[in-house]
Amino acid sequence: MVAQPNPQPVALRPMRIDDLAQVAEIEMAAYEFPWTRGVLRDCLTAGYDAWVLASGSRILGYGILSVAAQEAHLLNLCVAPSEQGQGYGRRLLRRMLDLARWHDAQRVFLEVRPSNRRAIELYDQAGFNEIGRRRGYYPATRAREDAIVMALELLPPDDVPQD
Repeated sequence: MVAQPNPQPVALRPMRIDDLAQVAEIEMAAYEFPWTRGVLRDCLTAGYDAWVLASGSRILGYGILSVAAQEAHLLNLCVAPSEQGQGYGRRLLRRMLDLARWHDAQRVFLEVRPSNRRAIELYDQAGFNEIGRRRGYYPATRAREDAIVMALELLPPDDVPQD
């Protein structure tokens, strides 16, 4: 029997400019209408909280959060399609929520496509609630797709249930 090499540990870290090529590749693989590399770069240069989940030099997923006036907006949370189903999205979401708390945000908002059932389930499990819809928000192949607007009221870290 041949021993398999130990895989690289998976770690969260801030996104860097030199990560953008891999992040853009994941974005293109995951979405029919992906963000461009320029939009991703603009998020970094604007100072948004942008983090990657990486195994060695390989990026598995990323999250981007904007915070202002005690409110956070989860702009993007994505795991490479080949890496989905391993808890990486949950791990990234927890980091984004921790960052929102660190910035003293009281609530977090996000938009998600109704067709993105896995993401909706993740957000539901994290305690997000649907608070509205944005009609025709997302580009789509035929007609534009609505967005489900979700929100989460943040509890102080001591009041957060542990999983």
